[in-house]
Amino acid sequence: MRSFIAIELPESTINLLVKLQKEFKKCGADVRWVKPGSVHLTLKFLGNVNENKIDKIVEILQRVSKKYEAFNLALSGIGVFPNNRSPRVLWVGIDINDSLTRLRNDIEEEISLLGFEKENRKFAPHLTLGRFRSFRGKGALLDKIDMYQDNRFSSIDVRSVLLMRSDLGQTGAKYTQLAELFLRENET
Repeated sequence: MRSFIAIELPESTINLLVKLQKEFKKCGADVRWVKPGSVHLTLKFLGNVNENKIDKIVEILQRVSKKYEAFNLALSGIGVFPNNRSPRVLWVGIDINDSLTRLRNDIEEEISLLGFEKENRKFAPHLTLGRFRSFRGKGALLDKIDMYQDNRFSSIDVRSVLLMRSDLGQTGAKYTQLAELFLRENET
């Protein structure tokens, strides 16, 4: 089963993504827009997972999650991957912080013990708004993105980590939560 580990977004962040997508759609660029309710912050894409490994993954996530207190993430800036000349992905950025980095690295390290390959790319936390199908309308959209490039948006309260299942269909991916593992409550 196709699976990944993620952080769920609050309704306020989903509403922000809807608003941004409406604004960017006016540019007429050839972008396949992600359904805002399907957006999440991916910590680790696992790929196809044998069902007999799910319990072990949940155990690892439970152990790792208990090491961390709940924390906040700030949404900041908008951009494209890999670059403005050949944009493929339109995203909203997430300011990386120590808690997120350590949580993600711990998950990466622990999950690798089950045989999952470690990610070689630098962790670039983001929320995907859309994927470019072609470069039609690219200029107008990039101009609009520049207006938001340095914007600071809302924040996300991270209270748990999710193990998700992804089923691909003709209308896109359908996500099902397999497990939710809670971080420790703040002790201050």
